[in-house]
Amino acid sequence: MNRLRQRIERQVMGVTGLALGDIDYEHPRGDPGLFGPESVIWRVHGDFTAMLCGGIGALMLQMLHPLALAGVWEHSRFREDMPGRLRRTSQFIAATTFAPRADAERLIERVKGIHLRVTGVAADGRPYAADDPALLTWVHVAEVSCFMAAHLRYCNPDLSLAGQDRYFAEAARVAEALGAQGVPKTRHDIELYLQRMLPELVFDERTAEIFRLLLAAPAPSPAARPLVGLLMKAGMDLLPPWALAMSGRQLGGLERRGVRLGVHALALVLRWAVRNGASHRARRRMGR
Repeated sequence: MNRLRQRIERQVMGVTGLALGDIDYEHPRGDPGLFGPESVIWRVHGDFTAMLCGGIGALMLQMLHPLALAGVWEHSRFREDMPGRLRRTSQFIAATTFAPRADAERLIERVKGIHLRVTGVAADGRPYAADDPALLTWVHVAEVSCFMAAHLRYCNPDLSLAGQDRYFAEAARVAEALGAQGVPKTRHDIELYLQRMLPELVFDERTAEIFRLLLAAPAPSPAARPLVGLLMKAGMDLLPPWALAMSGRQLGGLERRGVRLGVHALALVLRWAVRNGASHRARRRMGR
């Protein structure tokens, strides 16, 4: 059983930012990072399965904004190297949540530098820049709203509204450090913000291509192929109803139930197998 657990963990670690290997989450001892173990963000971001589903949903939601989509389409190798893009995104989220403070701040500065180079003109003729404060806010809200939806569905459906608000307020600190402005910091304000953004969102051929690529994402091994398909559908299942309607895709009642049961079962296996994720290492750093 121990060998099986180690094999599963190796496969999981291979698709996360830990595979990039340039952050020591276990040292220096006692460094709480940006948030520390008593924060809600450590709890929400600490479950690999829910975060993976939430991250997939977040990417789908983000791509409904034409300017966010343009930046990914023209300045990212996402279509050619999806695993690489997902690892780098995973590393940023894990590091800003769990890494020692110096590493978290270093990655924030690195991403700010990358954003300076991501500029252009979108398909609708509007100029865009990745460091645009309003665009940064959209990317952030799409992300944290999906992370919270995944946490409530697959980890703790009883997380109080006060706990959810605390999570959004904590996560906003990273968005603001990147340059986002007017970041909503409560569940109520998140929901109002998403409603205000509806007139700006579009589902076009490029968006459809991103959805298609995600739903046909490559697996790290043949045995993992059905699981990857399950997780991609779980990400889509986290989208707000209006976003799913825009995509023209639907999950039937039986399919939706099957996806959710499957993810719950997968989460049990991964929680048993994974002992050295970023959150585990950070807790060891803090003597937990």
